[in-house]
Amino acid sequence: MKAQRWWHVAMLGVAAVLTALVIVNAQGGPFPVGALATIAVILVSWFTFGRHAEGNRSARLVFVPLLIIASGVGTAFDPSFATIQCVVFPLLWSTIEGRTKGILASIAVAVAVGIGTWVSTDSVVQALAIQGASLALSIGLGIWITGIADQSHERQRLLDELRAAQEKLSVLDRDAGMTSERERLAREIHDTIAQDLTGIVMLSQRAQRELATGGAANETLGLLEESARTALAETRALVASSAPVALASGGIADALRRLGERFERETGVTVAVRADLGAIDRDSEVVLLRCAQEGLANVRKHANASSVQLDAWSNAGAVGVRIADDGDGFDPEAAGDGFGLAGMRDRLALVGGTLDVSSSPAGTVLTATLPVTA
Repeated sequence: MKAQRWWHVAMLGVAAVLTALVIVNAQGGPFPVGALATIAVILVSWFTFGRHAEGNRSARLVFVPLLIIASGVGTAFDPSFATIQCVVFPLLWSTIEGRTKGILASIAVAVAVGIGTWVSTDSVVQALAIQGASLALSIGLGIWITGIADQSHERQRLLDELRAAQEKLSVLDRDAGMTSERERLAREIHDTIAQDLTGIVMLSQRAQRELATGGAANETLGLLEESARTALAETRALVASSAPVALASGGIADALRRLGERFERETGVTVAVRADLGAIDRDSEVVLLRCAQEGLANVRKHANASSVQLDAWSNAGAVGVRIADDGDGFDPEAAGDGFGLAGMRDRLALVGGTLDVSSSPAGTVLTATLPVTA
């Protein structure tokens, strides 16, 4: 819109200059009706068709030939009319699409004005000299302007592609973040709440058996309440995205001992805990605790074991936890439908850790190792 406003100013300005030149040149002669009428035609055609010509093929097909013919006719009436070329050439280059069409339109203007100059001055040499120089300058300037416009269009295209790529990357990053968060929540729920609920189910079954045989179920009911409270606390911690409840008091060594004691009370399986750990960061403590919880959960559900050895250790640059049971064992290579081992491997992979599982009919040994900074 701003560029078109400047073209309005340019057209009105050159019309005023041409009118003055034509009137001055006509002093002592007949009134320049033809030249002034031509100026009027150019102005009317500009405000009717020319200002819509850019981007409008129908308006361009009317305006461009009319402007070229009027330039030649006006020059035929008065040679000073050739001054209009200072506006006509750049106007056509900015209106016509394509370098080849711009060159052809410039040639047409030069020919039309050249013929008009020859008619008004009766000098072929003058017409050829003036229009040859005008045409060369016009084509050179037009190609330069077109080159700048092409570069601008190319930059705009690249910017549009860049914005589109950034939007796609933003969407992919958002989707990846959502997927990662879902996976994290799935691991946390599986390693905490799901295990607690599994323990509650097994304790409920145990209480039912004790009541059915006339025994006292007070201890089992107490364990049920403790497991339910633990599950509730873990749920609240998960919602608040805070540290695991087991790590809220004391470090990882105390948390592992409490985990072993609780597991032993709930299942009757003997658990020996040995935690020889130095100072490690809280993220590593969380990973170790989750691996220990998952390892004991697998013992509870699958091993049919009578004893478990839970060892946690650390050395220069590494920390790990080892869960060994004397249960039935399984084939580590067989594909399972559970989430436990796969979730543990994913959790360890996020911190550069590894999981090693070896099993035989004499029992299973699960070792989780991860790099750590003291």
